[in-house]
Amino acid sequence: MARSPGRPTMSRTGCCKPFHSDRSTMSETQAAPYILVVDDEWMNRELLEAYLVMGGYRVGLANSGEKALRMAQAEPPALVLLDVRLSNMDGFEVCRHLKSETRTCRVPVLMLTALRSDDDQQEALDAGADGFLAKPFDSGALLARVRSLIDPA
Repeated sequence: MARSPGRPTMSRTGCCKPFHSDRSTMSETQAAPYILVVDDEWMNRELLEAYLVMGGYRVGLANSGEKALRMAQAEPPALVLLDVRLSNMDGFEVCRHLKSETRTCRVPVLMLTALRSDDDQQEALDAGADGFLAKPFDSGALLARVRSLIDPA
């Protein structure tokens, strides 16, 4: 049975593995990886968006964990940049939800926070995060981490 371009396949664990079609037929906008930025501070969202757009990425913005989960289900991103301290649902809980859902379980999550303790970093990793970046950071460090998580080759 032939696969349709862009149609996900299921792994043995029940988690989706995307089927990548030939991107040469896609427009540049479609080919740019989509990154979901989750932060309840609008200035942080705007700054991250500016860095990522300059880096050639498409960006979605969420100001809460609940909104982030809805957006990620609607269009699974190539990466989630997730602040730890959010109102109502913290970033650790959002990460656990993303990693437990079939559509988003393989999406890398980079946790962003001003917290620097080893316990916080361990909690992020225990929640399923793929990386941890302490604030403040510069655009070069951010984009290097983003590239390494989206295209680890």
